[in-house]
Amino acid sequence: MNNTPENERRMLIEGGQTALASIFSTYQDRLERIVSFRLDPRIRGRIDAADILQEAYLEVSHRLQSFLDSTDVSFFVWLRQQTLQTLIDVHRRQFRQKRDVNREIRFASTGTSDGTSLSIAQFLIDQLTSPSQLAVNAEEMQWLQEALNSMNEVDREVLALRHFEQLGNSQVAEILGLTPTAASNRYLRAAARLSEIMQRLNSKTGPDD
Repeated sequence: MNNTPENERRMLIEGGQTALASIFSTYQDRLERIVSFRLDPRIRGRIDAADILQEAYLEVSHRLQSFLDSTDVSFFVWLRQQTLQTLIDVHRRQFRQKRDVNREIRFASTGTSDGTSLSIAQFLIDQLTSPSQLAVNAEEMQWLQEALNSMNEVDREVLALRHFEQLGNSQVAEILGLTPTAASNRYLRAAARLSEIMQRLNSKTGPDD
């Protein structure tokens, strides 16, 4: 399937829900990776990314005509937006009993600010494999989040989209309203900053035992 934005729109206009099911399946692995990256670590044990995608698909199928009536974004970018909105709704339901206003504000803006820093920090911690790195404690986790928060917010989000969600530069530019050149330059700057942060983290955890 040639999934250019123009072809996808044409297929959706002509094929409706059948075309939606086919196109959605081609993006399912990418969307699952995005959900897994953005999912709050406190609920990963009881919420599965596949369940969130099922809920997102139902919402997308109901809102398909609203996409077709708009020409603002490509289908994948719109699909990602709808999936993240479903994730936000899941977060709110899971934490409803605690009524933490600050947490709700952060989840309501999933993809920016502290939410992105938490997602990146948790992903990086999960990838550490040596004995000393596995011993990264809550204090070092907090330091990592604060270091990430010190980055420019747009640079941090470019980093999350390119490096952790593994989106293409043109998609990143579309999501953030940047030119492709600006998105690429910001990614290079953010990647260099992340390298510095990880070097400092490694020096804090010390050599392998």
